[in-house]
Amino acid sequence: MRWKQFFTPVKSIDTQKARQLIEQSPDEEMTILDVRQPNEYEAGHLPGAKLIPLPDLGDRLSEIDSNKPTLIY
Repeated sequence: MRWKQFFTPVKSIDTQKARQLIEQSPDEEMTILDVRQPNEYEAGHLPGAKLIPLPDLGDRLSEIDSNKPTLIY
């Protein structure tokens, strides 16, 4: 069942560590995922971030490359 993956422990980092990871990783090596609503994304988002609103995430997981680290905000 796909819903079980949402209970997998994840690592949390602060904004400083996130900034360092983004600066050190070429775009093709990391997925930056924005799970906010479209109007929030349009108001401003991290460069290169992919928008998948949180309510849609379960249906759109195939759009995320599971072989890359993913930074979610």
